[in-house]
Order: sequence, then C-alpha cells, then structure tokens
Amino acid sequence: MTYDEKGDISLHILYEFSSALETLDRYDHQQLEFKGGSQTTGEPITYNDAIEAIAFLKKEFQDSDIFGIEKDDSFRSSLAQIYQTFDGKELYPSFEEKAAMLLYLIVKNHSFVDGNKRIAAYIFLWFLMRNNKLYKWESLIFEEELAIVKRFSDAALVATTLLIAESKPEEREIILKLVMNFLVM
Repeated sequence: MTYDEKGDISLHILYEFSSALETLDRYDHQQLEFKGGSQTTGEPITYNDAIEAIAFLKKEFQDSDIFGIEKDDSFRSSLAQIYQTFDGKELYPSFEEKAAMLLYLIVKNHSFVDGNKRIAAYIFLWFLMRNNKLYKWESLIFEEELAIVKRFSDAALVATTLLIAESKPEEREIILKLVMNFLVM
C-alpha cells in the first residue's frame, strides 16, 4: 500500500465517520448534548394502532404463543408518556426526544411477556416510518449524488436496543442523548 492510498483511506474514514467520532469525543468529555431537533413532534401513536402493528409482527415471529402478550398497562403508559405535558408544555417537544423516549420506555418497562426488545425496536422503527424519519438522504462518497439510506442500520438498532436493556436507571439521560444524536446523524 502506498502513502497516497493510506491517505485516501484516512480521508475516506474521516469523511464517512466524522459525526460518529465527534459524538464519541463529546461523550468522552461528558459534553454530549442534544440541541434542537425537529420542530415537528410527529404523528401521534394510538394504543390501538400500536397493538395492530404488534399483531403484524407476531405473525412474522410465530415462535411463541406468548409473544406480544402484555403483562400490564405499562405499554399503554409508555405511549402516553411521550405526549405528556406539564404546565401547557410538552415534556418531549421534539420528534427525536419522543422517539428516543419511546424506545427507552418500551425496553425498560418490560411490558410484554415475550418479545419485549423486538417489539420495542419494531415500534421505534414503525414510529420513525409513520413520520417519514426511517430513511434519510445521504451524499455518496466524494460524489454529488444522493442516496436514500436507513437512519439506523440493523447493527445500530440491535446495539442501541441492547444498550438500553443493559443500562442502569441512572444512565437514562445519557442513553437518551445518544439515541437522539443517532437520529440526527
């Protein structure tokens, strides 16, 4: 490999992953913030719509008779919480805050007897799709063309969902900031 090729590789990596590297740096320096986000809050999710979506998912994962069975009312509560207000103001005013909190709550509340993480990830993606946020336009490497890409890769979705599942309650704010940053990368 020549020096020029090594330089090209380095430039390529910096070009492709600068946002991720900057986010890691802000995390390391405890400066990870989420500023702004979408001014739109997205199309609200109703409990019945979400249950219908889960029923569709259940058909795909016919591995368990108990998949998608609710343990209690915590799923309904998770959906309601992202639209909660206090003193006339939304607690989660941006779309990204709602989406991150939705994923977090469904994972952490363990609302279902079986399939909780799959359901949480699916409803998160379903919420993104309903609000035209599942895909984004991205520049192709060193070209002037754009391509439509997933906002979350499969690996990122799995890693994020498992990170939430394994996180401690006191890590909630930093986890939410990470997810919100992922949504705007």
